[in-house]
Amino acid sequence: MSGATAETVYLGLGSNIGDRFEHLNRAIASIGSAGIEIEAVSSAYETEPVGEILDQPDFLNAAIRVRTTLEPEDLLDRLKEIEADLGRRLGVPRHSPRIIDIDLLLYGDAEYESDRLRLPHREVTSRRFVLVPLLELDPDLSTPDGGRLDAALAALPDGQWVKPAGPLSP
Repeated sequence: MSGATAETVYLGLGSNIGDRFEHLNRAIASIGSAGIEIEAVSSAYETEPVGEILDQPDFLNAAIRVRTTLEPEDLLDRLKEIEADLGRRLGVPRHSPRIIDIDLLLYGDAEYESDRLRLPHREVTSRRFVLVPLLELDPDLSTPDGGRLDAALAALPDGQWVKPAGPLSP
């Protein structure tokens, strides 16, 4: 992971408060204006809440493929700044309703772990709302250890519904 070489990175976006399409589009625009090159944007998908708090509004989720020279921790810092600028509240319980959530899912072929970041994201192969938009961007995508994401999606048990909701503004 060298800061001089641009890496292909996949990000997951989600919103379930207010104008969810607008929040996702603003996040994409903010990422693009932060010096991160946006290569592709998936469609938006309506998804059910998953995790620790299920009694909340449905989400819109999407994925984007970007190129960046930022190291993983620096990229995470930039994404957290964008979330804060767009109104994401801090200090609320994990998996609470949110205006915007931006997750760093895959960073090239890197496997990385620190106190605050794990790559690939620990839920990249277990969440339908992550896999469906990622596979829209790249049907042959795999994790650094060679695990195919299409196989991970096929292996998921029933549940975690995901419905197409329409295009986003790249």
